[in-house]
Amino acid sequence: MRFRRLVGWLAGLVSLTGLPYLAYGLLYLLRDPEGSPAAKDHDAEPSVSVVLPTYNEERIVESKLEGICGWDYPMEEVEVVVVDSSDDATPDIVRQFFADREAPELTLIEETERRGLAVALNEAYAAASNEVVVKTDCDSTVAEDALREAVANLADPAVEAVTGRNAEVLGGSEVERGYRDVQAEIQTLESHLDSTFIFHGPFSAFERDSIVAIDEDSIADDTELALKIRKNGGRVVFDPAIRYKEASHSAFCKRRTQKDRRAMGLLRLLWRQRDVLGGYGGYGTVVLPFNWWFMGVSPTLMMAGVGLASLGAVAVGGPLGLAVPAGVGGFVWLGARDSLGSLQPAYALFDTQVSLFRAAVKLLRGEGDGTWDVDMELREAFESG
Repeated sequence: MRFRRLVGWLAGLVSLTGLPYLAYGLLYLLRDPEGSPAAKDHDAEPSVSVVLPTYNEERIVESKLEGICGWDYPMEEVEVVVVDSSDDATPDIVRQFFADREAPELTLIEETERRGLAVALNEAYAAASNEVVVKTDCDSTVAEDALREAVANLADPAVEAVTGRNAEVLGGSEVERGYRDVQAEIQTLESHLDSTFIFHGPFSAFERDSIVAIDEDSIADDTELALKIRKNGGRVVFDPAIRYKEASHSAFCKRRTQKDRRAMGLLRLLWRQRDVLGGYGGYGTVVLPFNWWFMGVSPTLMMAGVGLASLGAVAVGGPLGLAVPAGVGGFVWLGARDSLGSLQPAYALFDTQVSLFRAAVKLLRGEGDGTWDVDMELREAFESG
């Protein structure tokens, strides 16, 4: 009887956890979304301000700037706004790079102290003078046609912000690749329903007139800006034709710093902007409820399910019941080494749920600020990629 009750609890928990994913999957099949929903105009060439926040980037900033100058876009229509808080040679390298160039134009903002990324971005956005503002991270590589694809989306009067996808994970992380592949499909569906939720630091583009200030302690700055633009009536979409590359770890423990920080920012943003639920078309009635479930509810149910299954197996089967937690450990061990084959995407989702659960615990403890540290191992993966 006790065993049957345990099985019943587990079956109910699994069903409850997976039901919204099943519903989203069916919705995807019904809508069959493809590409961006925007009415794109590839002849559009508005003036563009590229915002580049930097902190101790002396090893990579020159290659990043060379990449920007190599974009398929008239550089006379571009300005680069660098906002820097480094204590190394980064600003000197930036000035030297632009010393003999007529285009693009440079605006260099040097901060005397680190006040957090959100504060720096608010200052850079205020300084941007052109029609479209692109934000990109220094430790990412952007496709040559990304800017042209972005402004093509923004040519649609209804679209006020657009982001793209991680087309290749530098460092060879199959864990992150699997998650990003699934995420790309979800964001494509969200964009066709109304607007997408998550915006990505390596490349996001906004109509300058739509930009509003973000919270000074934000650790989900790009997504927060996009959400506020949607609240103000603009559409914010995902276009898989906008491609970039960034580095990521596969190892379970190494991924936690990178993934936990992102998860903390998204969870805190969802909570602070909870008034959006239920309104704003499909954004507040479908897209955000799914993200609330995926980020806020599902991780707790998943951890409870794993814990209940492990404890119940030991209680019922004694030492033989240890096979359940051992199986979970083996799944994590193989997944962290990109050795699960066709199950790798499932592990990528599990890994993300772990980070979301950890992030929720950290937020309840009062952790999380707007500064960041350079991950030297990821930096090396980026340089070699």
